[in-house]
Amino acid sequence: MYDLLDRFLGRLSYEKNCSEHTLKAYSKDLQQFFAFLKNNRKDDLGKVDHMTMRKYLAFLRAKNYSRRTSARKLASLRSFYKFLIQEGIVEGNPAKAVRTPKLERKLPRFLTSTEVETLLTMPHKVRRLPFVKIRDIAILETLYSTGMRIGEICALNVDDVDFFAERVIARGKGKKERYAWLGGPALKALQSYVDARSLLGITKKIDPQALLLNTRGGRLTARSMERAMAKYAVAAGLGTEVTPHTLRHSFATHLLDRGADLRVVQEMLGHANLSTTQIYTHLTTERLKEIYDRAHPRARTG
Repeated sequence: MYDLLDRFLGRLSYEKNCSEHTLKAYSKDLQQFFAFLKNNRKDDLGKVDHMTMRKYLAFLRAKNYSRRTSARKLASLRSFYKFLIQEGIVEGNPAKAVRTPKLERKLPRFLTSTEVETLLTMPHKVRRLPFVKIRDIAILETLYSTGMRIGEICALNVDDVDFFAERVIARGKGKKERYAWLGGPALKALQSYVDARSLLGITKKIDPQALLLNTRGGRLTARSMERAMAKYAVAAGLGTEVTPHTLRHSFATHLLDRGADLRVVQEMLGHANLSTTQIYTHLTTERLKEIYDRAHPRARTG
């Protein structure tokens, strides 16, 4: 089984350009399934049927996995069995005969424009090293200006920034490239950071390619920035649930609030499917309903 798993992950990596994060998720999901089969004395993938899959979903429910996590694990099994069919190892895909758990559509949290402005000022107010302040201001401004994922911004190289064209090259899921556009404040903040980065190189050996550096001169990790942003969010009075992804949600919501076309926002976010972007229309619709209820004299009855 594990040899087949390695081959499957290799195909995902080289043919599908899946990220390391995605590969680890597939590996973890399938190894858990293999352990389940072993505990149920099944060692032949070809003999797994839809009843086995239903028992596996029941096992996941008993372990208190969420519906979303169970659905992801089932999707991993469907992809794995599709690979096994292509390789001539099995004849059918038992995971396709099982209905995906119905998901509750969870609306992402976003910040108001005023809350975003408050958050963006926090690096000035929280006690940090001068280089770190300049860097974090650039990161926050760029996250909100572009809607990039934190992993995408931390993966930026120096050559990915085009100050003249006012854009950066973002590499999203599946290593797909897109342009992400920089507004005036983000451009100014990034230029200040690039100057500070050069000065850091005078006293430390720095990564010549990485745009965003830690104080030791290496590439900044997403986890480090997430911890820093948590501090800024708390200092801004926004609570502990604000993450770099919250700025991405805010970016999309604010664009749609101001009349941006949904497909344009889809392109800016790097979403493969329009349905992924459409969740933000629910956010803007709810806000319109709140405004209507608050402002129209006959909005509410009773």
